[in-house]
Amino acid sequence: MAATSDSTGSSVRKRRVDSSKTETKCADSSEEHGAEDRKDTEKEKRLQSLQTGTYWLTRIVLLRSVAFIYFVAFSVAYNQNKQLIGEHGLMPCKNYLNSVKRYVGGKIGMAAFAYTPSIIWLLDWSDMDANLDGIALVGMALSAFVLVTGMANMVIMVTLWVLYHSLVNVGQLWYSFGWESQLLETGFLAIFLCPVWTLSQVPRCCPPSLICIWTFRWLIVRIMLGAGLIKIRGDKCWRDLTCMDYHYETQPVPNPMSYYMHRSPWWFHRFETMCNHLIELIFPFFTFLGRRMCMVNGAIQILFQVVLIVSGNLSFLNWLTIVPSLACFDDASLGFLFHSGGGAQKAVLEIQSEDAAGRTPKPNKGMFIRRVVNISLGVLIGYLSIPVVMNLLSSRQVMNTSFDPLRIVNTYGAFGSITKERTEVIFQGTLSQDPKDPEAVWEEYQFLCKPGDIYRRPCLISPYHYRLDWLMWFAAFQTYEQSEWVIHIAGRLLSNDSTVLSLLDHNPFQSRPTPRWVRGEHFRYKFSQPGSTSAAQGKWWLRKRIGAYFPAVDLEGLRGYFQSRNWPHPHIPPNRN
Repeated sequence: MAATSDSTGSSVRKRRVDSSKTETKCADSSEEHGAEDRKDTEKEKRLQSLQTGTYWLTRIVLLRSVAFIYFVAFSVAYNQNKQLIGEHGLMPCKNYLNSVKRYVGGKIGMAAFAYTPSIIWLLDWSDMDANLDGIALVGMALSAFVLVTGMANMVIMVTLWVLYHSLVNVGQLWYSFGWESQLLETGFLAIFLCPVWTLSQVPRCCPPSLICIWTFRWLIVRIMLGAGLIKIRGDKCWRDLTCMDYHYETQPVPNPMSYYMHRSPWWFHRFETMCNHLIELIFPFFTFLGRRMCMVNGAIQILFQVVLIVSGNLSFLNWLTIVPSLACFDDASLGFLFHSGGGAQKAVLEIQSEDAAGRTPKPNKGMFIRRVVNISLGVLIGYLSIPVVMNLLSSRQVMNTSFDPLRIVNTYGAFGSITKERTEVIFQGTLSQDPKDPEAVWEEYQFLCKPGDIYRRPCLISPYHYRLDWLMWFAAFQTYEQSEWVIHIAGRLLSNDSTVLSLLDHNPFQSRPTPRWVRGEHFRYKFSQPGSTSAAQGKWWLRKRIGAYFPAVDLEGLRGYFQSRNWPHPHIPPNRN
């Protein structure tokens, strides 16, 4: 009995041990399956989310951004070129091209193209206005296509670059600003983002080159360092942190926010200046410290440019500076700009999943050539950057200068010095026969955007740009002998010339006899104090006369002045004879 009992107990214990082993094996098997399921789920999630390190969506964003700037620039050209450099413009480009032609030996050859690269050399000069309009309209059409579709190829981007180059190189004084070269450099780099012929947002056989992405990053680094260093080496107010006490009031074309930001507390202006130095001199180096720090720099630079856009009318400069900052972001960080599961994002997800599975396209001859082109681009930008970097390191740094005729790599900078007082040139006309008569009534012309009428609210036009208004800011702290084109404008106003008047907002002699005399008066302008009596009266500005900018002139008196400069003398109205 005892033996039977022990045998039975032993068999029961054996079954319990076998049962626990079976349960343990089942539990282990279940855990293994669960872990495998979790891994599969995580893998599916990874395949459904954009991965870091690719730049397909970045390319689309960059191309659309460049196209937007091109569209604005060509729009400005279409609306203003005829008045500025057209047949009857203030500085006809035909006269300029003829002077270049004489300088290079009287022939239109390689020397002429090297001195002034422009396709206008090849066009019929009998109707220069049509040439200028045609270039601008083609540029607007192509840039609008890229902006709307997000698709471009090298042919389109080269065409845009050549067309704008052609305008800049004959634009003379009106196209002498740093943002023209910056747009040409940005547009040149954008050419290499695209396939040669294919029109597709995500061309599978032409992945975005990392070299090209880095050329954009190098551009934003140079722009910001150039701007920061020229300030530190320039006006003392940048070093004692007082420049922002003046900037909003004295910048070329203030906007309504400038009025209020000018009255910010003194400590806020110091904070602004310190932030400016940090953003322009420190944050650019974050570009080289890995993906996350590069994105931090990109975000800071974009935010900085948005603040500048809000606080003033600086043409499309700040909008343009945002463009290379976008290259700091890859597909994973820009995915939120695209529809989830939409065409572009879906295509990129498919490409990334194929690459993860090892199903990448086999290299072909075209891809090899493309790789050679990309490497050549990097070598070219590196070589052309040598004088630019030397300029940045020099104590005699110059800004907004190009060291090559095609403006591929340039040096930049802005507001190295700050004007402490705002002065304006105000054109006035009178019907009086004697300009010295104390009873003479002088009536003022108003420009489209620059300060004039003290009751007019500052305009808001960025990214659009009025070139004449901008140049009038420079003229105000020079003399009319240094800015002779101011007298040219006066002569046109004396004949009620419709070409020049189209650049103005108000002609006091519209539908009236033309003025007998025109003069330029020099005024000092200041913002009124918000909440003051002047502001309650509707005055945005307060002004005080400094003196005459140029004396009263009439058409007959300007005849010799115009002839000595080969300007066509304005027609004397019949009612004067």
